Amino acid sequence: MAFMIVAVLLVPLSDALSKSLTGLLNPFEIAFWRFLFQMLVLGMVILIMRRRLVRGPWHLLILGGLTSAATLAALIGAFVTMPIATAIAIFFVEPLILTVLSGLFLGEKAGIRRYVAVGVGLVGAVIVIRPSWDIFGWSSILPLVAATAFAGNAIVIRKLSPVMDAISIQFWFALVAVVTIGGGLLALGRFDLISITGGFDPDGPWGQLLFMGTLSAFTFFLFSEAFRRTPASTLAPFQYIEIIGATIVGYVFFGDFPDLWTWVGTAVILTSGLYVFQRERKQSQIDARAARARAK
Repeated sequence: MAFMIVAVLLVPLSDALSKSLTGLLNPFEIAFWRFLFQMLVLGMVILIMRRRLVRGPWHLLILGGLTSAATLAALIGAFVTMPIATAIAIFFVEPLILTVLSGLFLGEKAGIRRYVAVGVGLVGAVIVIRPSWDIFGWSSILPLVAATAFAGNAIVIRKLSPVMDAISIQFWFALVAVVTIGGGLLALGRFDLISITGGFDPDGPWGQLLFMGTLSAFTFFLFSEAFRRTPASTLAPFQYIEIIGATIVGYVFFGDFPDLWTWVGTAVILTSGLYVFQRERKQSQIDARAARARAK
């Protein structure tokens, strides 16, 4: 839980760096460099610590890399036109989607009440998206795409965690994302470095990309460790802390502040998510008592 809290507080910093670079690079280029530097940093950590790079099932590694790439590219695409806090408010349906996927693919129990809460949370997302649609158009859907992809990514991490450590998981995910996004950019002829050439400047775009990649490597390591140690449905509500950092970062660096409907929709999503969390706690207590009874 502590890993999860630190991770979600760091994410808005990476988001702010990504948004600041959208004037120079398209979202897929930003995602490419972010994953490339993330992979290089993780590779250095593996070498320095003399860790063994573990490889899991290829189909899960590829799926994890693709969902990582989709998450980041969709969010950065949203940041081009939307305030960070508004995009994150829509993204907050991810814990609810994760609750559904955990039941389908991980066998984590979820009763009818929790599925109703998921539906209520999606209504909250619609409340946020509806006025945003009039202002931002199709980009309002991108955080929803990112939320679905990130929920899928968490499922893959849980599947891989019995056989792989967090650093190895994120290294392979980053590698797959780099190959996928880089190949797509080359095929489309959209890979243009002219706008950020001119030597390495710690305060310039290259410095931002390096810092962003390093921060991403640390953040996703924390995510992996959290999901590796704890059931996904238990961790999901802690992601709501991110709205605090997103609001502060968006206001301080870009002068953006969520409007009334964003707060209303966010409140609906948070309420439904916290209800899911409470139901999960009760179910865990019931399961624990049942296990103790069987042991006797």
